[in-house]
Amino acid sequence: MVDIETMGEGSNAVICSIGAVEFEINTGETRSVFYRKVDLQSCLDAGLTVDGSTIKWWLQQNAEAQREITDGGAVSIRQALKDFSEFISCGVDTLKLWSNGKHFDMSRLADAYKVCRMEIPWKFYNVRDCRTLVEIMPEIKRDIQRGGVAHHALDDCLHQIKYCSAIWQYMNKNLVRA
Repeated sequence: MVDIETMGEGSNAVICSIGAVEFEINTGETRSVFYRKVDLQSCLDAGLTVDGSTIKWWLQQNAEAQREITDGGAVSIRQALKDFSEFISCGVDTLKLWSNGKHFDMSRLADAYKVCRMEIPWKFYNVRDCRTLVEIMPEIKRDIQRGGVAHHALDDCLHQIKYCSAIWQYMNKNLVRA
């Protein structure tokens, strides 16, 4: 599961953080965890952009979410992308990357790789979309208790795993196979 936080909605948006969690969709079991805060200035220096309405949106979020952008420990965008590539490097041909909207998280990451002139480390056909599962069984997502901080990339990954796995398990248990 992959989640990013950004300073814009458009392509080439500044990335604030990248979270990823290896998990088993059939059980919801989590394994390896990845999290990097990204230095915003390094994103701007690389050519990524900010969006005024997104900055305003961040200013309206809770203090815990805001701290993830402003507190220390951030690495350059190039280092974060390099680290993410290493995290997903095993099984890159078969690895499935889930995100809450494949046209946001994975597209913005791909944009950042391109701007930084780095190779995109996943196959486009291995990207999966949580929203498709939620569309099938929205009541399951509604029933899953939210943990952690909303708009914290790692906490968002863990929450998305809970409801995606629950929907997946329900479908596999209850759908008749022809």
